[in-house]
Amino acid sequence: MGKMEEFITKKTCQGANKGFPAPPPLPGPATNCWRKGSLMKNGSAIRGNHCAAIATRALWDRLFDGGYKTDVIIKTDNGGIICAHSNILGMASPVLRGMLKQAKGFGHRRPISIHIHGVPQDAVRAFIRFLYSSSYEKEEMKEFVLPLLVMSHTYVVPQLKRVCEQQLEHGLLTIENVVDAFQLSLLCDAPRLTLITHRMIVMTCKAVRETEGWKAMKKSNPALEKELLESMMDEEHGRDIMMQKEKNRKSNEQRIYLQLCEAMEALVHIFRDGCRTIGPHDKDLKEHQTPCDYGDCCKGLELLVRHFASCKLRVPGGCIHCKRMWQLLELHSRLCTDSNSCRVPLCRNLKEKIRKQSKKDEIKWKLLVKRILRTKRIGGAPTFVSSNSNSSP
Repeated sequence: MGKMEEFITKKTCQGANKGFPAPPPLPGPATNCWRKGSLMKNGSAIRGNHCAAIATRALWDRLFDGGYKTDVIIKTDNGGIICAHSNILGMASPVLRGMLKQAKGFGHRRPISIHIHGVPQDAVRAFIRFLYSSSYEKEEMKEFVLPLLVMSHTYVVPQLKRVCEQQLEHGLLTIENVVDAFQLSLLCDAPRLTLITHRMIVMTCKAVRETEGWKAMKKSNPALEKELLESMMDEEHGRDIMMQKEKNRKSNEQRIYLQLCEAMEALVHIFRDGCRTIGPHDKDLKEHQTPCDYGDCCKGLELLVRHFASCKLRVPGGCIHCKRMWQLLELHSRLCTDSNSCRVPLCRNLKEKIRKQSKKDEIKWKLLVKRILRTKRIGGAPTFVSSNSNSSP
């Protein structure tokens, strides 16, 4: 028995001698079924306060629906009346609290009357319900999200305002209501919603300009319409610029791949057939022979090969010209399908070296080869397959 249990037992005996009833036994580990942050329901634990939160919200909803001892009458359009409790309204909204104080100061007898006009009665009811239980019906939010946004801003209920913004951002914003939502976001100081609605208007300008919301804005706020039209023009101009840049980028890539393809064909041509003053040793080369089909590409490769053969720094990375030659040779080895009989230098050696390359470099080379083959559509072309043939130039 521990010291604490001995102390409690001693005090219990003393209390019993004085006529006090003995306390219940201390709970053991087996009887301690309650845990911090959990409730028991049907033998299973419910984490957190979900059960309590649901019951509490249901209680507040019943208080609102039942109207037990209400002392405030909220008058809406078309003669609608909603009963509520002044204490709850005052705690939930500082604006409503001020309105209630003002009404009491004028000597109004209970029930106190306040007015909320300009929005449907069902929207007002959904708003007051949220003040009670911080909850809402999905269908009511879908139908009255914009009126609820206005009332949440007008009566300073930031929690409901955040809910409305999130609901609009994640599904309730449509082509039909985006113009109204944009105007309300400006009036209700909701910058994120302003950005989202403005972007949607600009991206779907043709469809938006056919909506009733746009037509109403055109009549009531032509200055705002002008600003939106300018934004649309700027966006369209920027989109055209981006499309032109993308077109130029693809065109440049296409040109580069075609140049690389031509260089590969010219490289095989030089070492297979010979050209001008360079070629295989068993060819009779003449400096003033008929120009080949590759023109300047072949001439540039000839100079590059001669430099590569005589450069003192002929290692990868040692000389920029040699590095370029190494890259061309490796690209050829990746395109060549018969390295054993290929007459391009180092083709087979580079083929074996490729197998030992890192995965990152391998991915880059494979992507380059794929794009070159796609550009020229030369998959399996004779230039790369039969580089050992003895055709004449």
